[in-house]
This record gives sequence, C-alpha cells and structure tokens, in this order.
Amino acid sequence: MRSHDISRWAFLLGDERDAWKKGFDDTAWREVAVPHDWSIEQGFTPEASSGTGYLPGGIGWYRAHVPLSEAGPLEGRHLRLVFHGAYKNADVWVNGYHLGGRPSGHAAFSFDVTEIVGYRPDDDLVVSVRIDHTDISDARWYNGSGLTRRVELEVHEAVRLTSLAFETLSVEGATARVRIAASLASAVDADVEVTHALRSLSRGSVTALAAGAAIAADGSAETVAEGAVPGADLWSDDAPHLYELTTTLTWDAGGEPARSEHRTVVGLRTFVFDPDRGFSINGSPRTLKGVCLHEDAGAWGVAVPPVVWLRRLLSLKRAGCNAIRMAHNPHAPELYALCDALGFFVIDEAFDEWENPKNKWWQGHNVYPPRHDGAAHDFPEWHERDLAAMIEAHRHHPSVIAWSIGNEVDYPNDPYASPLFAEMTGNNDASKPAAERQYDPSRPDIRRLTTIATRLAAIVRRADPTRPVTFAAAFPELSRQTGLLEPLDLVGYNYKEHLYEADHAHLPHKPFVGSENGHTYRAWRAVIDNEWISGQFLWTGIDYLGEARGWPVHGSPAGILTIAGFEKPTWHLRRSWWSDEPVLHLATRPWAEGERTLWNPPITRAWEYNEGADVEVLVFTNAPSVRVTAGGADVPIEWDDDHGLWRGRVAASAGPLEAVALRDGAELRDELHRRGPAARLDAVPWQAPASAVAACSAAGIDLGGALQIEVELLDAHGRRAAQDLPISVSVRGGELIGLDSGDLGDPSSYADSTRRSHEGRLVAFVRPERGATVNVALTAPGLPQTDLVCAPAPALE
Repeated sequence: MRSHDISRWAFLLGDERDAWKKGFDDTAWREVAVPHDWSIEQGFTPEASSGTGYLPGGIGWYRAHVPLSEAGPLEGRHLRLVFHGAYKNADVWVNGYHLGGRPSGHAAFSFDVTEIVGYRPDDDLVVSVRIDHTDISDARWYNGSGLTRRVELEVHEAVRLTSLAFETLSVEGATARVRIAASLASAVDADVEVTHALRSLSRGSVTALAAGAAIAADGSAETVAEGAVPGADLWSDDAPHLYELTTTLTWDAGGEPARSEHRTVVGLRTFVFDPDRGFSINGSPRTLKGVCLHEDAGAWGVAVPPVVWLRRLLSLKRAGCNAIRMAHNPHAPELYALCDALGFFVIDEAFDEWENPKNKWWQGHNVYPPRHDGAAHDFPEWHERDLAAMIEAHRHHPSVIAWSIGNEVDYPNDPYASPLFAEMTGNNDASKPAAERQYDPSRPDIRRLTTIATRLAAIVRRADPTRPVTFAAAFPELSRQTGLLEPLDLVGYNYKEHLYEADHAHLPHKPFVGSENGHTYRAWRAVIDNEWISGQFLWTGIDYLGEARGWPVHGSPAGILTIAGFEKPTWHLRRSWWSDEPVLHLATRPWAEGERTLWNPPITRAWEYNEGADVEVLVFTNAPSVRVTAGGADVPIEWDDDHGLWRGRVAASAGPLEAVALRDGAELRDELHRRGPAARLDAVPWQAPASAVAACSAAGIDLGGALQIEVELLDAHGRRAAQDLPISVSVRGGELIGLDSGDLGDPSSYADSTRRSHEGRLVAFVRPERGATVNVALTAPGLPQTDLVCAPAPALE
C-alpha cells in the first residue's frame, strides 16, 4: 500500500456553490497547508461564542489538485481517499462526483475512488470539500474549522488489507503470546498468504507469524495468526518499547507473484483494572497520574504539528504525568502515536453528549440563556459508525487502555432529570437559577441513559473486546441507582472523590478511576490512600480555548501548563506530588488574611516586594523537610496538609529568599532575588531531547514543520525581568504562524506579529519553508534587537 499526503490545498472562506465542479477556476483562492484551521486565523471577537473561544466559524471550501502520475501505477489498484477528521459537516466531491460526507468533525472517514479515477479525463484529480461550521455554539470548547487533520490518497494492490487487530494475549517470563486478526478484500480470485513480521524497534529482533486465505473476486476474508514472541520488549509508561508490524500479502497474479505491504506500529503489553488493587501494567502496579486534554494548541488552533505536542507532552512527563484522557472526542492520530512513543496511558473518549444536547454557553459560563447546537443532532443516526471509527482508528495503539463512551452525559438537568433529587448537586451549579437546579418532569428522564449506555457498550465490545468500557460520570450518586454504571467495565467519577468508599462497597466488582479531578491535595490523597482507585485525571493538563468566563478571556485557565506550553506554579506543586525526581520550588504572593486557595491571590516567583511588606512563602517539595531563609534570617514554615505544601509568612527583605532541603542524601536548593526591568531579549529555539527524537523517529513520527522559539525578557542580572513589553517578530525563510504568551485575557489575534509578553515570556511559532534557513528578528521597545538563525529539523520522508 502506498499512501500520499494531500497537503497543499486552495482555500476559500465563504460559500461558492460551483466549487464542486472539476473545471472550476480556483486560481484566485489562497493556498494553505492541511491540516488547517481557518477559525484561529480570523482572530477573537465578542460576537462569537464564549464556549468555543470567541472565534468565528462559517463555511469554507477546499480544493486539491492531485497529479495522478505521481501516485505510481494505478491499473488494477484500489484507491481510497482518507480523511482523518474535518470539522465539520464535510461534503466531498472528486472530479465532480459527490461521494458523501460526515457530520462529525472528529471521526476518520474514507471513500473508494477506484471507479471514479478510472473515468479520469486527464492527470489532474480534483478533490473538493465543503465544510459547514456555521453553528459556532456547537460545543463547550474550541474545535476549530476546516480540514483540521491529514488527508491521504491510498493506493492499494488488487488484494488489500482492510483492517488489523493486534492483541497481546499473555506474557509469561520473557515470552509474549500475540494474536493478529487481519481482514482482507480482493478484486480478483486469489489464494493469499499473509505474513506478519514483528520487529522490535528497541533491539531489531524479528518474529514472524503466518496465515492464509482463499478469496473470491470482489470478496473478503478474515485471517488469524497466533504465536509466541521470545525475548519480548514490553511496552509500559516507563519503558515504551514498540514493534514495527509489517503485514505482507502475497498471491499469484496470472502466473506472476504479487504482493502488498502494510506497516503498523504496535506494542506488547498486558494490563488489568482490578476492583481491589487498581491498575497494573505487565503485572506491575501503577497509579494513573493523568491529565485531561483538549486538542487545541493556541496559535495553531486544532491543526497542531506533532512537534508542538511533543514539547507539551515532555513537560507533562517531567511533572510525573503518565496518562492522558482525550477529552471529549477522538483526537488527531499523531497524538496517539506520540503517546505510544513517550509512554502515556490513554483513555480514548467518543462523545460529550448523546441524543439530547447539553447547554452551550455563548455569553460567558453559566450565563443564561444557553444555546443547544451540537453533536446530539447527529447522534441517533451516526453514533454507531462514529464509535466504531474511533476504535478502528486507534485500537492498534498500545497506549490506549480504555474506551470511554461518554462524558458527563448524566449531568443533572442538562438535560436529563429524575424525581430522585429535589435539587441538583452537580459540579458548577452555584450560579444557576433555582429553577435550573430542581426536578422538572417535562425534561427527558435520566433512566433513558442506561438504555443508551448498554447499546454503546455492546458496540465497543463487538469492535474490541480487549479493553474495558468506561464512562465519566458527573452525577454518580444518582447514576449508580439508575443502573447507568452497570454496563461499564471501569467506572469513572468526575470530582466525586467523597463517594469512593461507599460506592466501592455498593459496586465491589467494579474497578474505579478518577476520570476528571480537581487540583486539590485532597483529591490526590483519595487516590494514594485507596489502593483500589486506579488513578486520577486532572482537569486539565494544559489551558485550552473555549469554556470562557466572559470577554476578553477566551479560554480556560485550568491547566498546569499555559496554552503557550509554559509551566505554571501548579506544575511544580503537582511535580512535588507525582514525580520520583527531587523537587524544590519556591513561590510567593502578598500575604492575605482569611481563606486562600492556590489561585487566589495568584502565586508567582516574585520577590521584589516593598521591604518589610508581609509576604506568604510557599514551598513545593518532595523532601521530608525544608529550611527557608530571607536575607539570611530563618523563616518559620509549617506543613499544610490541606494543600500538600509548606507555608510561611515573612517580611520582605532586600536579600534573597532561599530554600534548602535534603532528599536521599542530596541537597536541593532554590532561591528568589529581586528582579529588575528588562535589559535584553533572550530567544532560544526549543529542541527535543535526543532520546525523544529517536523514539519518535523509530515510530515514524514526523517532527518537522514547526519551530518553537521560547522568548524571555531578562534583567541586567540575567534573571527573568519584572516587566512585560510588546515583542515584535519578523521571519525570513518561513511563515510566522503566531505568537502566544499564555495570557488568556489578551484577545489580540495570534496571527499578529506583535504581542505583549506575559510574566516575561512568550513563544513564537514558525513554519519553515522546506529546505530553507530561517532568520528570525525579535524587538521590544528600548531593547537591542535579537537575531536568530535556525536550521529546521528535517522532516521524515
């Protein structure tokens, strides 16, 4: 099988009803690179919806001209046009023939174009796609608009592989036993030999398995091969060994040997969710230290290059994170490949709503009235195909450990209701009108959800019986009573840690996981104090666009990383709980009487307070004790068991604030100094560690296509300045995609070449021209210009 990315497209933002025609003149349209997100290019506007990030939608057209001569020999081949996702309501034409469409913006879909290519009048295959995203209040977060994922033309031989299911049956000692089920289709009568070669990407050892099938013309067949892999390199979060599975089909084609090859990256592992002992991988207990992620990345929208995700994922890994929940839809295929290569467990999730829509906030969070656009409109007709498509696309990934059939579909009164409660007790209800929190018999009955869940669970088990079915419950205190949790193999609770103990007694045969959790120490203690809780997934790992409280704030600040990918103070606190590496980190804020949270007043690294001012000192560490001094004088601190940190109060001094701790005999140090105004701009292109690059390369992940330049304002002493300035960036040899400071309250367009720093930092994203040296110039008022010359990382061929 040969696959050809269709990456260059002509694009029009607007509706052109004749653009489906092969002969339509698109020479005046703008050329774009796919994956492409047109909404992020438009800029923020208060006229758009707060829930989807104050970014506009609309209608857009894409047209690609594919030279068929570059696709190699086509006679007798099967051709397939594959979309890995298009947001949304895509309609597709090839050479003027309407093939159909897909409402979902997240499901992969494809079309057989063999016959149509046979009618071609010339070498120019024209693919036309119309995207309709006019219902911009269709979700509770940002999803982008356009051909947001890869598009490929696949050229298959007459006998082809249509699907592949890889399973590790068991691991005993150094030997793994595997099962490979292959589905085949053929345009000719053929006796087919199927050979599977498993090559370890760690050591190069190869194991071969074989099967065979006789297929009639225009028929199909299923083959199964089982066997042992000696000296198996097992996949896990701390040792993510992978295998290249090459499936070769051979048959006789009129007296001549014919063959077809298909390459898949897989992993050997076994895992268990146990009701009493929690999660284990390859027989070793493991706590899931997870985060939930939406799929946008600031200036890129949802058309995110893998290298941008790599920077973010490696930062999460350094914090001790080992798991990701794909909220609340299937993500782009490259993210799953990165999770395989880096060692992240994945809960894949299909839906945020089922047959009835949730409230969609468009004037600020919980500001009435809501709107009710969204995926529920298409759920009755498309849910089975969309759910099966998610599993088919991702079941070969060793990182995927569970299939989630829904998120918070049982949220009370949104829209389902029950007479079993007089007043709802959901997660974000304090500001809602009283009528919205009380039982209303005219709303859909929540018992309907059990019927749907049973149906969805059956679909999952037919498609993949090897992984558990789960669900993220918002209202488990009721859902347990209505039977909604019964069809599940793994019960997920969102923010309801206080119910764990009692519900474990009610459902002793069910394993539990925190599918969505707050950042509190209490929520984490609920995991580590109860062996049978498999882990937790923070809401969220990274700030994201949408679910905004109100203009000009256009995203959610729930992450431990900013939307620009910078580490927040809460990242360091989380690392002190999650990481096995030594951690010591100082933070401060003005002293305030009364109740204080981790976010109010905000925590910073500042020490330039007025001398004598009362300052709260916070120390994040996994050392058993710590000493803090200010200007050489001891600062009394005490352990805060409610927040999992050391806390003290001190009068600010001109001398440094210092912390010293011992862990396993090693001394840890951190210090804060008074920072001055900006004296210069520092700019460094981000580079992945060699080990991560090697892992990605072995897994076939292309890390080209983006430069990420981390920019910092420094004072005269080389410390981050206590000042923010507008920073301007110009680029030669590439395209400036955008600037991002991580400030969700700055509504200026990402595409602007100037943006104000936030806490002294921003990141510049550049798409390099192929083969070009990239020259970047950075300026800020009153500072000398900084120039960079960047050689882009080579793309994989």
